[in-house]
Amino acid sequence: MFEDSLIESGGRLKTSRGWTSIVSFAIQIGIICIMVLIPLIFTEALPKQQLMTFLVAPPPPPPPPPPAAAPVKIVKVIQTDIVNGQLRTPTKIPQKVQMIKEDEAPPPVMASTGVVGGVPGGVPGGSMGGVIGSVLSSTPVAVPHIATPQRVRVSSGVVSGLLLRKVQPNYPPLARQARIQGVVVLQAEISKEGNIQNLQLISGHPMLAPAAIEAVKQWKYKPYLLNGEPVEVETQVQVNFTLAGG
Repeated sequence: MFEDSLIESGGRLKTSRGWTSIVSFAIQIGIICIMVLIPLIFTEALPKQQLMTFLVAPPPPPPPPPPAAAPVKIVKVIQTDIVNGQLRTPTKIPQKVQMIKEDEAPPPVMASTGVVGGVPGGVPGGSMGGVIGSVLSSTPVAVPHIATPQRVRVSSGVVSGLLLRKVQPNYPPLARQARIQGVVVLQAEISKEGNIQNLQLISGHPMLAPAAIEAVKQWKYKPYLLNGEPVEVETQVQVNFTLAGG
């Protein structure tokens, strides 16, 4: 019986202890939930000073210092009586008028027996500017030598006055039969000795040009002088072909 009583009593105690543990756990969980929900429901109970510290934004940075002001220049206005190049009427009479005094020119230096403005110790009876003139006359002046060009261009009218010998061209028979006439213009170079060289046709009939070139080659001129020296000449030569009774 003692064993049975121990077994029964042990089963009862064990059963009641389990329910007690469950109820205790439930009560503790409820208390914890109430403690968590109370701050969420009653927000005014929270510390306002700590919340304001967390929510206030930091102050903005201070503004930069203003730039240094440029130095002010003081312009002093000088009052003058001349406006736009013209003398204006003064607004008031000055208390003191200053007179401008000009320095007198020194008297001219006179030589003992020379002229006005002479140099002391000069030649008696000299003339004005004699010293400068004598210096200039005694200094030799080198005249620059201008180089004479080797060839110049001269008009046909000037060259015609230097012609010594003129050979008339032979009229080409075919041109005569065809009744061809006209002027042949040639570009010519005259050497320093007066000889014709380097003839070139400028204008003229092709049937008349060979006869004109052959005749002009035999022409002779005086040497053209430039600065006293003979030079080569470039010019134009005209040869006329005219039929008799034309």
